Amino acid sequence: MVLENKNAIVYGAGGSLGAAVATAFAAAGARVFLTGRTLSSVQKTAASILAAGGRAEAAVVDALDEKAIDGHLERVVQKAGTLDISFNAAGVDLVQNIPLTDISMADFIQPITYTMQTRFLTAIAAAKVMMKQGSGIILTLTATPGGIGYPYTGGFAPTCAAVEALSRNLAAELGPYSVRVVNIRSGGSPDSRVFKEAIDSNPEAMKTVLQSMEKDTMLKKLPLMADIANVAVFLASDLSGKITGVTIDVTAGTTAGLNYRAPAHHQLNPRTV
Repeated sequence: MVLENKNAIVYGAGGSLGAAVATAFAAAGARVFLTGRTLSSVQKTAASILAAGGRAEAAVVDALDEKAIDGHLERVVQKAGTLDISFNAAGVDLVQNIPLTDISMADFIQPITYTMQTRFLTAIAAAKVMMKQGSGIILTLTATPGGIGYPYTGGFAPTCAAVEALSRNLAAELGPYSVRVVNIRSGGSPDSRVFKEAIDSNPEAMKTVLQSMEKDTMLKKLPLMADIANVAVFLASDLSGKITGVTIDVTAGTTAGLNYRAPAHHQLNPRTV
């Protein structure tokens, strides 16, 4: 198993994507320390991992609270000996689908402020431990608007760009200590909790939305949570030991160019292929 003997902290492990990545880490052999603001949701993820034969521990940690982050990390290192992987999937509230000319300053700036606060605090806490060890990887996560102009995303697009910049700069500073920092840029995963809830509440409208998002990709498919989790496992492993300071794009090609004009495979005229 590629993550055997690795210790990982996952922030926001009660969310659907955080849970998927934590589960993939455990399946690859890592011992995972799961955190979130709500113990019940984190315990649910831990129970699933334990039932599958993995190793997991759950704890309440507010990823916006520096003392809580540092205290939990200290306990993890005392218990496990090392911190090899740090991944922050903690979510923040967003206001989108409003033109920038109409959105309020508060709604625009909130995701930037809170996302950067939690990403900075967890990354820096992990960095201090990993620098002493001389090893480790910090994984960050953004989405399609981080790499392309994407209208009506409010403060989410600049939030993604800021996280990617933090990841690059931190990688440059931590490289001499053999610590890697890599960002994963995800597309919208239709099997994530956010999408499932939207589909349940408005299935017809979401069908149109998802079809439009699929048309924007090169592969005409959206990445599932498992796709993101598989990339996270690879990046956290020694197989990617020389990858740092970059964003790995898992958007099925959206940020390389919006491809709604290219027809899906089944729509192609065989005589033109």
